Parts: sequence; structure tokens; C-alpha cells
Amino acid sequence: MIQIIKKKIILGLAGTMLLSCTIQDSSAQQKTSGNPLFPGWYADPEVAKFDTAYWIFPTYSDIYEKQVFFDAFSSKDLVHWNKHPRILDSSAIKWANRAMWAPAVIEKDGKYFFFFGANDIQDPSRDYGGIGVAVADQPAGPYKDYLGKPLIDKLYNGAQPIDQFVFHDKDGQYYIYYGGWGHCNVAKLNNDFTGFEPFEDGSYFKEITPEKYVEGPFMFIRGGKYYFMWSEGGWGGPDYSVAYAIADSPMGPFKRIGKILQQDPKIATGAGHHSILHEEKSDKWFIIYHRRPLGETHANHRATCIDEMHFDAKGNILPVKITFSGVKPLPLSSN
Repeated sequence: MIQIIKKKIILGLAGTMLLSCTIQDSSAQQKTSGNPLFPGWYADPEVAKFDTAYWIFPTYSDIYEKQVFFDAFSSKDLVHWNKHPRILDSSAIKWANRAMWAPAVIEKDGKYFFFFGANDIQDPSRDYGGIGVAVADQPAGPYKDYLGKPLIDKLYNGAQPIDQFVFHDKDGQYYIYYGGWGHCNVAKLNNDFTGFEPFEDGSYFKEITPEKYVEGPFMFIRGGKYYFMWSEGGWGGPDYSVAYAIADSPMGPFKRIGKILQQDPKIATGAGHHSILHEEKSDKWFIIYHRRPLGETHANHRATCIDEMHFDAKGNILPVKITFSGVKPLPLSSN
């Protein structure tokens, strides 16, 4: 019987930043991804599967004035990750100068569209920014500005234009869900992602805010049902978490069922702003999220992690157990 010895170490992150975490010995470490997935302060991770690789597109977690670029990470098996630095930065987005947040990346017609928030606009009559779009020929970029201006630069229904997620419905329609300040909107993207299509009543932005919603919306389909998820609590504190609702339509209504991701005082705090990966062949589901390591009090000291997500017989999401071990390898076929 092989005894696994756990050790507490200090890992250097991004130069002078330090992250305290618990890992297993090297032989055991190779059997799982470990959490965090990669070194550095990264938050708001968007996961995607493109061709023969898994991708994670996170926010670079630092003070707003330093959030002027995006890195990406790719993996063939969810365990070993390669860094792709600065796939997009403010030199390519002339109107963005700070607070570049929360990527949402989707492939369409052989192009990769990178949606992001920028400038943390508080008052559109005074501030310029919002949700933008960049485009590239491959997931690793380089990305360039697609519109030359924000796609959404105003407040609709009280929702700050941040934390966008693009959802491709089974009928072919692309929706964008977004919003901070406790309000969430949905809009129908037009075919080339240059603007929006109206709803039947002529409106373009509909509020679908569920109970306790704060930010970070996400949508997926399972068993013919629409699972709508969001973050609640304060992003800089220990109570940041993820809750969800289930509906029969991408428009809702979304009645809050409960919280499925939150802190574990023995492992990490502030677990939230997530995305979901479904690997169809194995029918495994994973939640990729950020959390704050124990002992860290700086709001931006957030690291990207992964854990498996499960459902009960009725289709409800079971509470996720956050771990130091992460997940086992799940290789993607090269064919």
C-alpha cells in the first residue's frame, strides 16, 4: 500500500505574489490536475472545447489599471496546461484602457469571437466602455477589435455592461447574457455579431434577473432544460458563491433553486464566477471557477480551479465539493 503524504508549501506566483496551498507528492500530483490549475492570479474563467484541446480564458486578476490584457491556457487532458500569453491586449482595442474582464469565447463560421468587458463604466454620460468583441482565426489569437467600438455601451434595465456570456441555443440562435449591479439582461445577437435582433415585442434587452443575482451569468442545456447560473455575494469577500435555476426556455422565468458552489473554510474562500464544461463522450460535467486561497485577503488574489459537478436523479445540481486535488485526466481524441 502506497501512503500519500500531503505537504504544505508556498508557491511563487507572478513574480512577487505568493500562494499557499496543499498538494500531494509528485507521483500523486501527476494523477490529478491539482487546484489551482496553473500559477498566477486569474479569475472569471471561461472554459471551451475547440477541436482537440480544452481552453480556459480568464481575467488577469490585478488592480483595474493593470487589467489591460488577457492570457489563455490550453490542455489536452485537463491536467497539463499550456499558457498562451497576451492573446488580446489594449493595444488592439483602442477604446479600452483598464478593467478588461471576463472573456466569453465562441467559434462561429471558422472564426473565434472574444467578448469582453472593459473600462468598468459607472456613468455612460461620462465614461466610455462596456462590452466589446474581438476576433481571431484561432483560439490563441492574436485577436483584433471586431467593431472598433463597444457592442454594448449603455445601461439597460440597470445592468452594468460586464460579465457577458454567449449562448448558442439548439435552434441556432445566439443569445448574450450579461450584467452587473444586481441586474441581468438577455439579448439576441444578430448573425454576424455586429448588433442585435429585436424580440417579438420590438425590445432588444430584456431583464431576467433571478433572486439574489449579482453578476457572472452562465447558461447550458441538459435533458432539454435550460440551466441558468450566476454569482452572488461580494466578489471581494469570502461569501462569493454560485447559484442556479432551471427553466423550459432561454428566457426563463428563472426561479432560484439554491447555491451549489461556495467556500470551504478548510480549503478556500470566495468560490464563484464560473463556467461549465460538458465532455459528451464520458458524460462528465466540470465547473471551472475562481477562489481565494486561505490566508489571502487581497480582493484580487484569486486563482482558477476545477472540480467535477454532479446531478441527482431529478436533474438538480448537487453541491460541489471544492478540492485541492482537482480532477483526473480526461484526454481529448486527436482524431
